[in-house]
This record gives sequence, C-alpha cells and structure tokens, in this order.
Amino acid sequence: MGGGFKVNNKWVVLVIRSILVVALLLTSYQVSSDELITQLSGAFEIQDSRSFTIRSKILGRKYDLYIKLPAGYFEEVNRERDYPVLYLNDGPHTFKVAAGATHFKKMNKAIVVGISFAHGESGQYSRVRDLTPEYDKSWKKYKTGGAEKYLRFIESEVIPFVETRYRVNSSRRILSGHSLGGSFGAWALFKKPRLFSSYILTSPSLWFKDEMVFDVEEEYAKKNKSLNVNIFMATGALEKAKKRGMLNDMVDGHQRFVKQLRSRDYQGLHIEDEVVVGTDHFSTFPVGLTKGLRWIYHDLWNLDSE
Repeated sequence: MGGGFKVNNKWVVLVIRSILVVALLLTSYQVSSDELITQLSGAFEIQDSRSFTIRSKILGRKYDLYIKLPAGYFEEVNRERDYPVLYLNDGPHTFKVAAGATHFKKMNKAIVVGISFAHGESGQYSRVRDLTPEYDKSWKKYKTGGAEKYLRFIESEVIPFVETRYRVNSSRRILSGHSLGGSFGAWALFKKPRLFSSYILTSPSLWFKDEMVFDVEEEYAKKNKSLNVNIFMATGALEKAKKRGMLNDMVDGHQRFVKQLRSRDYQGLHIEDEVVVGTDHFSTFPVGLTKGLRWIYHDLWNLDSE
C-alpha cells in the first residue's frame, strides 16, 4: 500500500477554532473602532470665518473672499471698536495660514481677508496675470500685466465690500503678499501709497521683468520726499540662487531693494527686514507673516494696550 500524509482530526479542530477566535476578535475590533471613530459630513471650518463670492465689474470675473473676524468682535464690550484689516493675495493658500497665525490673543487683533483666484481658472494662471504689473513676453504659458486692473478691483470693490459690512479702521489696512504677491505689493505701494498703511512682503519676486519695481521706485523718488507706509520684508536665507539651484537670487534682490528704499530717507517710512535663517521660498511665508504682524501690531501700533 502506498503511504500518504495523514491528517490528525484533533489538529483540524484546533486550527478551525483558532481561525474562528481570530475572526471574532477582528470583528469585535472593527465594531469597536466604528463606535469610536465617526467621519463628519461637513468639511473643517475655520472659527469665526465666512466666505462670499464677488462678481467684479472691473475685471469681469468672479472671486471668493474669505473673511475671519477677531475673537470678541460681536461682544458688547467691543461694539464701538474699529479693527485693522489684513488683506491677502493667493487666498486659498495664505488665508488658512494667516487665520491660524492670528488666532491667539495678542495676534488676534485684525479682520483677515483672503482673496481667491478667479473662478474657473488655475491658481497659477490667475495669479500670474493679476499680480504682474506689465506684459512680459518671456512668460509664454501665461498672460501677464493685469496688476493695474487688479489693484483697482481691490480698491474699488473688495475694500468697500469689507468696510460697509464690518467695523474697520480704514487708516490701518495691511496688504500681505508672497512671491509674485510680494512684488505686487512692492509695486502697489508706489502706485497707491495711501491705499494701505502697512505691507508685509515675503519672498517678493523683485526680479520680474528685469527688476522693473526698482525703476518704479526711482520714478516715485523723483517726485516725492515722503512715503507714509510701514514695510516689513522677509526672504528665506535658502533663497540664494547658487545654493538652491534657483533662477534668481531672492536674497540679493531683497537686500538691494531695502538699501535703495533706506537711501531715500523718505519722511514717514518705517521699514524692517529680515533674511530668515533656515527657510526657503515655500516656507518663508508663515514665518515672515507672523514676524511682520508682530512688528506692526506691537512695535508700531501698540495694540497690546487696546
């Protein structure tokens, strides 16, 4: 008779029992996990925030406005209080950072307004067009040169929308911009020097179109002796072209622009700048924004006493 592998019935029963026990434990764990963890139906919301869609007659496009109110805005004790307003370009990215940075006590001093990209457009396409002051043929994939109309949109449509709905101090408007948004702010402060009282410019793309913003400042200086604004500028120490393989040395542009501004000795100009150790083009914004707000709120406006 040929030999064969013999199965011990006791072992079969033991294996089946083990499998059933493991299956029972897994089922029990799944039920327990389902009871402990519930997926919420709604998306995460930023406290004290709301959003609106604005149809711009100037631009012929729709944009969203994200607005966060400071803690206690509706409390009786603050009914007569007017608030500074922080305006941000690139709202889908910057508003969330700013809302977090301004959440806690001493930093929670202003209304925060983020402006989205245009409806139906990619973020890069929308921002390159809206934040660049002049046409530049080297940007073949994108339209450029829409900054003048975009600034009018902010001045004539966004700011009135905010200031007719909320208690604001119109003499304390802050514009924050990063990268192209930073160079937009640097350009705007010479085109509309009374529109904002303060600017936070992080990693500004001052290299745009052969550093045209340097020429804009030079033309302004020929006709003006005063510049009544506060400027905080921050660029990451890792934004040097040779070190990080970048096309432009952002640190060099930053330092030369600040030097040019200080050399004018403008009446009313307050300027503070920092090359932030350890940050690159994408990580400078949250650090620079926080440092800029602290400088403006506390060193210049002394909001701690309010």
